[in-house]
Amino acid sequence: MFDEHKPNNMDKNTEIKFVGQPIFKQILKLIDAVNIQGLINKHRSDYYYKAFKTRAHLTKMLLGILSRCDSMTEICEGLRAFGGKLNHLGLDKAPAKSTACDGLRNRDSVFFEDLYFTLVKNYQSFLSDSRTFGLTFKEVLLIDSTTIRLFSDVLKGVGRNPKGDGKKKGGLKVHMLIDAVQSVGRFIKITAAKVHDQNFLKSLELISHSMIVFDRAYNYYHQFATWTQKQVYFVTRLKKNADYIVIDTLRVHYRKKGQAKVLRDEIIELTYNPEDEKGKKQTKISPTLTLRKVCYQDERNRYYEFLTNNFDISAEEVAFLYKRRWGLEMFFREVKSILETRPVYHKRDETIRGHVFCSFLALVLRKELDMRMEATGEHVEWLQIKQDLKRMQEVVITQSDRKIALRTEASGDCYKVFKAVGMAMPPTIRKIEM
Repeated sequence: MFDEHKPNNMDKNTEIKFVGQPIFKQILKLIDAVNIQGLINKHRSDYYYKAFKTRAHLTKMLLGILSRCDSMTEICEGLRAFGGKLNHLGLDKAPAKSTACDGLRNRDSVFFEDLYFTLVKNYQSFLSDSRTFGLTFKEVLLIDSTTIRLFSDVLKGVGRNPKGDGKKKGGLKVHMLIDAVQSVGRFIKITAAKVHDQNFLKSLELISHSMIVFDRAYNYYHQFATWTQKQVYFVTRLKKNADYIVIDTLRVHYRKKGQAKVLRDEIIELTYNPEDEKGKKQTKISPTLTLRKVCYQDERNRYYEFLTNNFDISAEEVAFLYKRRWGLEMFFREVKSILETRPVYHKRDETIRGHVFCSFLALVLRKELDMRMEATGEHVEWLQIKQDLKRMQEVVITQSDRKIALRTEASGDCYKVFKAVGMAMPPTIRKIEM
């Protein structure tokens, strides 16, 4: 991205530098929509750091995530390669690797978490999705989790006998609650990978007449009973080993190959062991819970058994709600692949959480850029944008007492990106004041 040619021995002293256009700076400007300094003061995240401030930390992490850097060394060396052009990133100088590592190791992740949710709230109108309009709930929420593998000395691994000698991979589990009309997380909880999914449900505070959708790993009958009493509705998949009895059959249809349809709609009853205030199961008590079971076949002949406590919506709506959850799986795949959540540059639990929130923060900024492009009627892939911007370069020629900048022609989708972020395309030839 940066090449420097030595001056020749002729009478003209010429120095040529190739510098990529600062689109990353435009992405960083999206963060300025919120009061970052206020958050820094609130969490005192600069209190113990003189050389490596929070803004520099945030810029460095976002650059590493969006550029797919594999290590801290690669990020630090990349910043050094920019030389005197770090003003494009809002930095005075490239931090030393040891200084950056100390900051990454010790700075609390709560600032990055607060910044993420503040940005989500600020850009809420841009992040809306109308595909769930028509549903009669106050809000539709989706839940899923993903495991990010680490070494076992960082967070405890998965399994009954996780080893602590580094021979078995450990990891962290990211649980996310997302509003169905948005594509970013509304509530995020990070735990060790060994923590069961159902524990996440205990930490949720939901309003009555809301709908929550999740997979069968979260099956938790005691929580289902609590939600039913509060008129909080859910849709999930029934576990294969579930023990229940059918008390009424509402609909029955025969399977037809290649046709998506509801096969059965039943009222079922099951028993469960309630928990006391401390979360301990009361094995001597077995109350019953009445739920609804919907059997569904999709167009690819795959068979599903859905479970819900809502008896008013149609069976087709139950299947539609669960299909919306698949969009959340796509979201997680995007976080782990396009933004490269791995590798993680840290060893402490707290700083690893900060890294994960920076990954989600980068996705919010990228989502904002996507929505601005869609508002102009453009639909461009992110990887294509990066390739086109990388090809766009500027040559600065110094000759005697004059300095001239020559820009390469914009190719591909460069112009569309500049237009979407409200940035004027620089002229192909311009004079630079000495």
